[in-house]
Amino acid sequence: MPIEVNGKTIETDEEGYLVNLSDWNEDVALKLAESEGLEMDENRWEVVNFLREYYNEYQIAPAVRVLTKAIGKKLGKEKGNSKYLYELFPYGPAKQACKIAGLPKPTGCV
Repeated sequence: MPIEVNGKTIETDEEGYLVNLSDWNEDVALKLAESEGLEMDENRWEVVNFLREYYNEYQIAPAVRVLTKAIGKKLGKEKGNSKYLYELFPYGPAKQACKIAGLPKPTGCV
């Protein structure tokens, strides 16, 4: 299920996750967000960039519980709660945000 971004074809799997993590850039993220019915704003970018940093450090996409805790530590309690994250990513903060961040589907996500 490939997507077109700036005239380039980018491979995604059957769920819309990038096949090659190296294909990710902000334009790709915007296209993936659009396919999820989301408009990227400052708060969503903050979570997406956080996820990419987390992945670079630990080589794993965090499940929602780990994500919530880690965001709370780094960005503050008001952002480190599932209510806030579900408002940004209604189909699941870990699952949907990881997809937009160009990361693999988090372990434990259905």
